[in-house]
Parts: sequence; structure tokens; C-alpha cells
Amino acid sequence: MTNNLERRLYEHKNKLVDGFTKKYNVNKLVYYEHGNDVHTVIAREKEIKKWRREKKNNLVMTMNPTWQDLNFEWNVEKVSPSNTPL
Repeated sequence: MTNNLERRLYEHKNKLVDGFTKKYNVNKLVYYEHGNDVHTVIAREKEIKKWRREKKNNLVMTMNPTWQDLNFEWNVEKVSPSNTPL
């Protein structure tokens, strides 16, 4: 969960955050959801994290059947996000 997806993508693409994505070299955004209520969003994230891999893969397929990297909108690999302190 994040309140700034552009910043979060930049952090992960540049391996600035320790954790799963850095450890396993995960650097593609293939799925995301929007939400307004922080409690609902956290509950949804916890729900999805408990799912088996097959169910998660099916969820990605509903939004992104070709598994393309969805970060293209922000071009976060080369430039730090504007207006956002790291």
C-alpha cells in the first residue's frame, strides 16, 4: 500500500527499499488497485497476500493479460519523481 505510486515505483526500480522486491529482484508493476479508505485498502492487501499464487495470477490476468510492466506511465527508471522527497 502506498499513497504515492510514482514514488514507490521509483524506490523499487532503484532498489532503495529493503524487502521482498529487492531480495528477489522484482521490478515490474503488473497489477494495482485504487482505494480511498486506508483501512479498506490495507484489508484488501492482506487478503490478496494470503491467496495462493494461482489466484493472484488470475487477478493479474483480469487487468493485464500480457503481464506488461505498467510503470511506463511514470518513466520512473531514469528520473526521480518530481515534487516528492525521497
